[in-house]
Amino acid sequence: MRVKVRENKTSPAPDGVDKSLVGFEVGGVRYAIDIHRVREIIRPMPTLELPHVPEMVSGVVDHRGNVVPIIDLRVRFGVGSGDDDREVRWVIVTRGDRLVALAVDRVSEVFSAGGPAAREVPEIGVGEEARGITAAYSHRGTLVFVVDADTLTSVTDELVLPSADQLEVGDAHA
Repeated sequence: MRVKVRENKTSPAPDGVDKSLVGFEVGGVRYAIDIHRVREIIRPMPTLELPHVPEMVSGVVDHRGNVVPIIDLRVRFGVGSGDDDREVRWVIVTRGDRLVALAVDRVSEVFSAGGPAAREVPEIGVGEEARGITAAYSHRGTLVFVVDADTLTSVTDELVLPSADQLEVGDAHA
């Protein structure tokens, strides 16, 4: 895999205020996403698997009347399965008028980052392998990569999803 480093082109929030981020881990690497894109964080629930979808889409769920596709970031990032499923969470993010769940190993915290904590941003992967890293920060002594919700969820653009009332509860998988 080729890693290319580019300058951090993210600008600080207006008036020098740091960005508020939701931190999470996938495969032992710390990531974060803009808190304004996060609708909620929930424990995994039974899902309905759909045929003919990309491998990273582990299924869909009826959540509060919305059919929400679940993207398994372990599959998306090409890392092995985790040892401890007790801390797995779904970070439900907005993508236009659709909700998409990101399955992560664990959610760590909400924090602010910016200014002197900013680091150079590596470009990792291309096409579907791109992680959509927009910024990198040092937070509490570790490197945290800020990811773009639209890049991570773009795979759902082509999905034709049933309505929530068409989902069969009996077909769900835990």
